Amino acid sequence: YEFGPFRLDAQERLLQRDGVMISLTPKAFDLLLALLERPGRLVDKEELFQAVWPDTIVEESNLSSNIALIRKALSDGTNSERYIETVPKRGYRFVAAVREAPRSSNAAPVEVARPRNRFRPLVLIILVSGLLLIGYYATVRWFGASVSNILPVTTTTPFTTLPGSEQDPSFAPDGNSIAFTWEGEQGDNTDIYVKQIGNESVLRLTTDPATEHWPRWSPDGRHIAFTRQGGLYLIPSLGGAERRIAKLDNLYPTDWASSVSWTPDGEWLAVMDRGSPEEPFGIWLVARETGEKRKLTTPPALTGSDRFPTISPDGRTIAFARTSGGMGRRYLVPIAGGEPRLLHSDPFVFGVSLAWSPDSRSILFPRGDGFWRVSVAGGDPERVETVRGEINGFALSPQGNRLALVRPFNDQNIWRISLPNAAPPSLPKRLIASTRLETSQQYSPDGSKIVFASDRSGSWEIWMCNSEGQNLVQLTSFKGSFCGSPRWSPDARQIVFDSRAEGSVDIYVISVDGGKPRRLTNEPSEDNVPSWSLDGNWVYFCSDRSGSQQIWKMPATGGPAVQVTRQGGFDNTESPDGKFLYYAKGRSIPGIWRTPVAGGDETLVLDQHRAGELRFWAVTEQGIYFASAERPEHPLIEFYSFATNKVTTVATLEKGLHRTTSGLAVSPDGRSLIWSQIDQVSSDIMLVEHFR
Repeated sequence: YEFGPFRLDAQERLLQRDGVMISLTPKAFDLLLALLERPGRLVDKEELFQAVWPDTIVEESNLSSNIALIRKALSDGTNSERYIETVPKRGYRFVAAVREAPRSSNAAPVEVARPRNRFRPLVLIILVSGLLLIGYYATVRWFGASVSNILPVTTTTPFTTLPGSEQDPSFAPDGNSIAFTWEGEQGDNTDIYVKQIGNESVLRLTTDPATEHWPRWSPDGRHIAFTRQGGLYLIPSLGGAERRIAKLDNLYPTDWASSVSWTPDGEWLAVMDRGSPEEPFGIWLVARETGEKRKLTTPPALTGSDRFPTISPDGRTIAFARTSGGMGRRYLVPIAGGEPRLLHSDPFVFGVSLAWSPDSRSILFPRGDGFWRVSVAGGDPERVETVRGEINGFALSPQGNRLALVRPFNDQNIWRISLPNAAPPSLPKRLIASTRLETSQQYSPDGSKIVFASDRSGSWEIWMCNSEGQNLVQLTSFKGSFCGSPRWSPDARQIVFDSRAEGSVDIYVISVDGGKPRRLTNEPSEDNVPSWSLDGNWVYFCSDRSGSQQIWKMPATGGPAVQVTRQGGFDNTESPDGKFLYYAKGRSIPGIWRTPVAGGDETLVLDQHRAGELRFWAVTEQGIYFASAERPEHPLIEFYSFATNKVTTVATLEKGLHRTTSGLAVSPDGRSLIWSQIDQVSSDIMLVEHFR
């Protein structure tokens, strides 16, 4: 098929523009082909589902996201060229002229010799077809199965059902045992355990009062490496004395980001570490016997940290995530050293591990409610349709036929406390609660309402209620696309938020009366964490469109965006008087900064107690309320006074805070403060058999 400057070869599955290859995912290619086969007519969504996903139940977002990929590949809409028309609530129409062409327009004619017996090929075809047909019916008759059922069915069953939280699974080299961490439901110590598949007995390996993470089997199966605050350790897989291999500069006491991976010869381990507190976190190799360290990666300035190193089965390459705030990318780096190569961008690499395929040709990772696979040769990730559901961690067996999934059962709610100047004072009260996750809350300008993000409907949406947590209203209904970071406009008539509704993360605005959200940003960059200017004329947001994470602003009615910061920026808000923009720079650069709205140099305002490292802070006329990251198990809510430059404690929380979501706001009258905290954390490990 030829259209405009494009040529699509259906048999060879090639798409070219003026002779240059264009990459498309398999499903996007199938979708484009389906539209080209039906040029000029409306193709409804159901017909496209049958053509592209004939035997699979998929969400409508899959269709829209693949249409977006096609439009991007075709530069649809650029220079007034239009190819695909959207018919709202119905489907799509390929509107450009399409011409069927020979598979090779410049191929020379080929003379084919006449066979000596023209009936011989026909006889051969009949014989082969007959044998295949006999084989099929023999299978059905003698084994009671159809050909489609010859492959084992993928099954998912509980592997652990212990009270509390089981995390960090890792398969033994033979794929028959799993090491994991377990924290009891009463906040018991987190230790390392081993359980054999098919056996309910559990072997406890560690008893230290500190928290252990990331147990990983040595290639010979005799030892398990793991991290504990301050170090990398080794312990026999059947139990025994542990040994510290090397000291690590852990990012947090929970040590959650310092994952471990072995080289195939068992001599080296890849970890996340840094040489000094002033350096960003990179990927390092640590010698098993001597503790010698070799630095492999150093993230560029303002890009955050490198984490989750995973060594390929052939021992040649390390895959890792490079994160900055809520955005990130996956890279590949030769284990012998060299410049990292970008594999693909993904804002959800933060807190998400990955696994290599046994042949070292592709990488598997979870996202949203399922798994995705990306080739190390390049290209877009493709969804793995055999496994669905929320995933908080996973491991792939060395043989590639088993998955160990961490299924979370977390309950995060919004709480309220009166501030010291309020009368009468009150104890902390749970204000907005469900059995799911509630976060990113903010008071309306008059304090009568609260907007927040929640997945209580089964997907992340924007919600609104009154100041007492009652009369809930769901504002958005994307049904599958992540939504978050809602913020009121100064006139309380609109809500700005971010969402992955159409591929990349973009900024949207919706009326408080509901209706269809209006998309503000359209760049291929990751645009998120919006806020309003005091006069309501501008929307600030974080974007990586300049190559690093910076704060930009654009007219609230739409239009070109202007870069505001040059040295990094993420969370942001204007001061109550509209004179300054306050912002944090992400987890790897602590502190809260400000720059004049009218333009000028940035100034570090607050760097005490790791302020700004958590996404829990709010600016008032008198100072800054923030949650300290120094005590992750029982965080402090503190107040920094502009008048005295002193920090005082407001409250000590009994539960932890989610490190990747935001959630602290002060009422306009300054009498109360609301925050979101994790009230209950639990998880089980599920075993997926016959994974493919």
